[in-house]
Amino acid sequence: MPPRDDDLGLKFPRAAPELESDSTQRPATTQSATSKTQLFMSVPHVFDDAHFLITFSDFDAAMDNFVWSAKPGSDWNDDELIALNIAVVSLPPAEFFRTPDPSLKHIDSAILNSPSPPDVGDLSISDDAIEYLGCLNLAIESPQGFLTTFAYKTLGLLGFDKHRAAIIPQLPIPLTVCGKTDPIQTVSCLVHTHQQFILLVLVGGEAGAVGLEAWAIAGAIAAFQYNNNKRRDGRFDPLDAMIIPCITMTGTHPDFYLVPVTASLSNAIIIGRRPTTQTRVLHCSTIATHTQDASVGMEDTEYRKLALRRFLAFKELVQKHRALILKGCPD
Repeated sequence: MPPRDDDLGLKFPRAAPELESDSTQRPATTQSATSKTQLFMSVPHVFDDAHFLITFSDFDAAMDNFVWSAKPGSDWNDDELIALNIAVVSLPPAEFFRTPDPSLKHIDSAILNSPSPPDVGDLSISDDAIEYLGCLNLAIESPQGFLTTFAYKTLGLLGFDKHRAAIIPQLPIPLTVCGKTDPIQTVSCLVHTHQQFILLVLVGGEAGAVGLEAWAIAGAIAAFQYNNNKRRDGRFDPLDAMIIPCITMTGTHPDFYLVPVTASLSNAIIIGRRPTTQTRVLHCSTIATHTQDASVGMEDTEYRKLALRRFLAFKELVQKHRALILKGCPD
């Protein structure tokens, strides 16, 4: 059975996180949540004869003064990203990972090349391969019920849990928005077993699920708040910025993100104000190159190899940013 968060003795803060030092923040006021359309239509209008125009400068000014109300991070969508001045920049794999494709030679060839579900009567297939491919088949058939197990198996297969790190399924991370703290439910997180810092956030849903990107970004912001609270608990200085690696799984299609979170962004969310500085999140999709069928997932052996290579390349980025998250703390 996968370990639960209780096994590591993880304890989450109940109080709202302290604001990081940031003199530009203004006190929060109350205002009901506003949709993107309502926001756009509430901006002062400029009339030009028969044409009805809205200037971008007026829209930006209205957004800068916009105060929004608390919404659980698991319910975020593109509207929240717009309100929080967060942009997602998609990069090709070569620019995102900046490393050659990792080798898969150390992975059981049956995991790479056997169909899912596997032929359990084939004595040449190892028990580990049968178990992994069986979990893959469950995730394809019923992602809502089995994606957590498949994500756990995949991260473990590829060694994400080495070097004092543990994969924790369904870890809730507290996020404070507008002074109110609610947990964000994740599919899995990678947690440092000594310092208990969150090193990776993974969320997911079935094919066609919407809002996964915003959910992952909310999870990254929650991880920043949580990690800095843990640093205070250990009498280490909080950090002004962290890059939180995130993965979204749409069925068995992984997408990868590097989310830069600053004290300024976190503070703005805590008091319910739009940040004045744009946050640019880097993103890379895993798109099949051997077929035009966009729906193909890891049941296809060629796509499976591609996805596993991307996971391995992302593991290197997780290790790189782990060092920054642990800055000043014993590893």
